[in-house]
Amino acid sequence: MPVAALVLLAAAATAGSSEPRERVLAAAREVIGQAGYCALVTLDESGAPAVRTMDPFPPDGDFVVWLGTRRSTRKVGHVRRDPRVALHWLDPEGPGYVTLIGTAELVEDRAERERHFKPEWHAFYDDDWRGDDFLLIRVRPRRLEVMSVPAGVASEPMGWKPAAVEFEADDASPAH
Repeated sequence: MPVAALVLLAAAATAGSSEPRERVLAAAREVIGQAGYCALVTLDESGAPAVRTMDPFPPDGDFVVWLGTRRSTRKVGHVRRDPRVALHWLDPEGPGYVTLIGTAELVEDRAERERHFKPEWHAFYDDDWRGDDFLLIRVRPRRLEVMSVPAGVASEPMGWKPAAVEFEADDASPAH
């Protein structure tokens, strides 16, 4: 899409800071559904960002996102050292994106692992996906940023500030 058209579409959309929470969350779910895969950003041993492509589950009702991985991956070590992460989805039809900034937690519970396993992952885990090497990463949101021109959730054309939702501390804390 030409830049001029993008600017005109963005100008027609409501400014990000005044968007109602439910409208921003709905736009985020739409972008995430279109994108499918996301980028998971962790912090490595030196504090530098490390990025990899992941196949997450869609966000649940509280916008918690689940991902599967092997225990032996670098990302697991990164999350153990520093649970601050970001997930980023790019709408392939766009223009649009979602960035979720949150706290990651490693989940080894067998029932959760069975609940959060996709059949298409068998190619990566063979028949050992129920074994000790498969675990989950649960990402609880702290902040969600959304830019979706098709949904009319975009910033003013010159500010380039996305619509955002801040989650309460209780929204991102582990369930008791």
